Amino acid sequence: MPKINTGVIGVGNCFAGLIQGIEYYKRNKSEKIGLLHDKIGSYSIEDITITSAFDVSESKVGKPLAEAIYAPPNCVNWVDSVSGCDVIVKEAPILDGVGIYAENAFKPIKHSKPTEQLKKEIIDEIESTDTKVLINYLPVGSQKATEFWATIALETGCAFINCIPVFIASHKEWARKFEEKGLPIIGDDIKSQLGSTIIHRVLAKLCSDRGVALDRTYQLNVGGNTDFLTMLERARLKSKKISKTEAVQSQLEEKLNETNVHIGPS
Repeated sequence: MPKINTGVIGVGNCFAGLIQGIEYYKRNKSEKIGLLHDKIGSYSIEDITITSAFDVSESKVGKPLAEAIYAPPNCVNWVDSVSGCDVIVKEAPILDGVGIYAENAFKPIKHSKPTEQLKKEIIDEIESTDTKVLINYLPVGSQKATEFWATIALETGCAFINCIPVFIASHKEWARKFEEKGLPIIGDDIKSQLGSTIIHRVLAKLCSDRGVALDRTYQLNVGGNTDFLTMLERARLKSKKISKTEAVQSQLEEKLNETNVHIGPS
């Protein structure tokens, strides 16, 4: 089978966990714990190859990806190294991708290139590396930046996996653009493997299945990564709140009034 040539947008802690997880399962081929599916169709985790990477941090841009995934503020260190990863992290436009509270942690490049110049360089990198899938790991609230990358995916013929709650796959106009190009799009947003949202969903569904009527429900998320630092900026939370709330409401036979459900950071 051909490899799944993947480009990553945002070399942060979540992506560090992904690439280190891929490395772990390559080293431990019989290990299945932690995987929902060890195969999808004829593809296995070993078929995922990272061919390009983009970031805005001065501690990551220009560095080998195998080194950048361990650069602060990243703190995932499940494996001590990743093999076969000689990709150099390229500069991405900042746009609205860095929140005011996270700026000190991310340390974005001080003198970034013009967006149009970066767009050309990015397209050249994607095409020269034969990248076929782009996975978006930008911080929450990165509306303009995510739309920029969705456009890049359309222009380069890449599938787009949107891991953040900026509505692309679930937006009719964006979804139509990908459908017209015959390109896969998946999203929007991802859950932790066993985090508060999936537990809340299961409890809500259990209440519904057991004939219990919910009057009100709330969920307070507590975390220590830079996404929670970004979420201190409440203006960036609108789509995140919608995404998480709908994830729970979708499990109820009758949706609650929006005043009776609250999901957000503590």
